[in-house]
Amino acid sequence: MICPACYVPNTPGVDLCRRCGSDLTADDRPTPHDRVERSLMADAVSVLDPRPAVTVTADLPLREVMRRMIAAEVGAVLVVDAAGLLVGILTERDFLTRVAGSPGFADGPVRDVMTRDPETVAATDPLMFALGKMATGNYRHIPIVTAGRPVGVLSVRDVLRHIVSQAGA
Repeated sequence: MICPACYVPNTPGVDLCRRCGSDLTADDRPTPHDRVERSLMADAVSVLDPRPAVTVTADLPLREVMRRMIAAEVGAVLVVDAAGLLVGILTERDFLTRVAGSPGFADGPVRDVMTRDPETVAATDPLMFALGKMATGNYRHIPIVTAGRPVGVLSVRDVLRHIVSQAGA
């Protein structure tokens, strides 16, 4: 990379010019081209006003978890320990891939089929960061945590609604 201030060649990926110390990172930053991109890059996860987390404990029977998911109309529940810290997530997909067809599954505890130590985001993280984690991990839901405690769940549907609203459709 050529420094725009002193025109000295620098090693690709360095943050500062080796000669004059100028900031070289500005050339690496993506720039938004429209309202949608600007929002995804600048707005925090909290702008979506995500739903509060529905939480359960790891020893709760799957039968009860299904009832709670249906009653709350959610596709994922967050599993917490006795101190309220996030220890896992259980999603509709988990029921389909890990539970469906298993004899006697309804009485088994959540801990047997939950995804342990899930990826998380903070309410202050940019939307693009959350989307990146969701895309990389192939997640449809990602917990939002503060100090290890779940405060909400971000879903792909939440993000899609936001993108549509920003696009003006």
